[in-house]
Amino acid sequence: MSSMSGSSPLSLSKSGTTTCATLLQQLQEIWDEIGESDSERDKKLLQVEQECLDIYRRNVEKERKYRAELHQSLAEAEAEISKLVSALGEQASLPLSGKIKGTLKQKLSVVDPVLKDIRTKKQERIKEFLNIETQIAVICAEIAGNDRVIGPTDIQVDEQDLTAKRLGELKSHLQELQSEKKLRLQRVNSYMSEIHELSVVMSLDFKQIIANINPSLVNHMTVQSKSISNETLASLTSEVNSLKQLKQQRLERLQDLGSSLIELWNLMDMPMEEQLRFNHITSLVSSSIDEVSKQGSLAIHIVEQAEVEVERLNVLKTGKLKELIFKRQNELEEIYRSVHMDVDIETARQILIQLMESGSDLSYLLSSMDDQVVKAKEQAASRKEVLDKVEKWKHASQEESWLDEYEKDENRYSAGKGVHINLKRAEKARILVSKIPSLIENLTAKVKAWEKEKGMPFLYHKAPLLHTLEEYIISRQEKQEEKRRSREQKRLQDQFAAEQETIYGSKSAKKPLGNANTILGTPNSRRVSTPSGRYGVSIGKEKRGSGNVGAVIPVNYVALAKDDQKSGGL
Repeated sequence: MSSMSGSSPLSLSKSGTTTCATLLQQLQEIWDEIGESDSERDKKLLQVEQECLDIYRRNVEKERKYRAELHQSLAEAEAEISKLVSALGEQASLPLSGKIKGTLKQKLSVVDPVLKDIRTKKQERIKEFLNIETQIAVICAEIAGNDRVIGPTDIQVDEQDLTAKRLGELKSHLQELQSEKKLRLQRVNSYMSEIHELSVVMSLDFKQIIANINPSLVNHMTVQSKSISNETLASLTSEVNSLKQLKQQRLERLQDLGSSLIELWNLMDMPMEEQLRFNHITSLVSSSIDEVSKQGSLAIHIVEQAEVEVERLNVLKTGKLKELIFKRQNELEEIYRSVHMDVDIETARQILIQLMESGSDLSYLLSSMDDQVVKAKEQAASRKEVLDKVEKWKHASQEESWLDEYEKDENRYSAGKGVHINLKRAEKARILVSKIPSLIENLTAKVKAWEKEKGMPFLYHKAPLLHTLEEYIISRQEKQEEKRRSREQKRLQDQFAAEQETIYGSKSAKKPLGNANTILGTPNSRRVSTPSGRYGVSIGKEKRGSGNVGAVIPVNYVALAKDDQKSGGL
């Protein structure tokens, strides 16, 4: 980065350099506080430098693209000028961009005014063409007896040929129009084509319709025999309008029926197979009048078929709606059960039955049930992550209980069937149990976040999950404390037994130790809860067995007894 310093436009400004130095100093201070190693610092500084180089490269690439766009704009401008000059049949004095001195922007500043001027000429020429061609079209329509107003928007000007020569030809053509008969025949053919298309869509007898207007129109082979009178043209026009109106009416009727069918299907959850039978009707619901062109799609028997089906579904609507409402209720209950959401199902069902029997709008009730299902799914989805962690916690807790029972078994290491399986399970259980605190911590955080977002307690089996977790934590701590006491008690027993054996020898110590163990092993011995109590029993026997206390009791006995009393209070 230092190699970029100097007067180059790409070099950092003075303020930029100062800012970089300041930021670098801040980085050093942060790393000092963190304790980053020199190698790690060098690695991160190298990464920063690489990112800076990437930024420069992206900007260079961006400017390259901009330069390419300028080149392309210049080339397109020159190409458009050439195209317009050719279309207008004129000459334009414009030097090639390669011969224009200066930057790309300077070249564009030279080319753009020329392009603008030629575009203006083009628009003026188009207006002339449009004016003449519009006049031609209007005259033709008038000769044909057509009162339809023709405007500039109905004319398509060929912009590829805007030469003065062609303009002159059009002006000549305006004066030499085709004969009135030819124009009228064109109009007759046009109307007949429209009538045919409408007849095909609505399954009407095209030949009969044409024959009613004029019998000569039925014979397509003898074009000259077709009537082109004002009466015929008027009749054709009237028939076309009448058929379009009929098409519009049938389409609107089918669209209404199709919408009713879709609504009833959705309400009654009809199978897709049955819906597909009327796909030719429902597909027209969103169609415009011009989009409907399929043969027979608006036939009268199609309308009657849709009316019969709508009437049949309306009869079945009430019973089916009740069935669907209970289906939605079952779905709702299943969602609640799947995520342990506590809801009074029986009360909800009774309310639902009362609403249906009271004459409530079943369609509205079903829609309400659909909304409840959607909300229940959303709530279930929001609980899923928490419930997944609950399952992990429960599994770990179960493994912990199994491990406690397993470790109490004194014969767990004895050779036998399944020992190695239990050993492996115990190993896995210890690993899982060690993760319980973190599982509880993560689960508690998730529950608190959920409750903060929803503004309600997270219930699990009708109890706040946080309260359940707190009770579990306290219970687990008590169990662990009890285990610690038990281990301490056992340690003191073993220590005392070893000291007794050291002082009296293994033979002389067998009887008192055996008596002590016998006392501790009986059910009544549970009242002796501390190591000190057990020591007291042994000492009493020794006192009765010998008159010299100092010769029997160890020198450090009093100290041991005090320690044991403290241990027993833990």
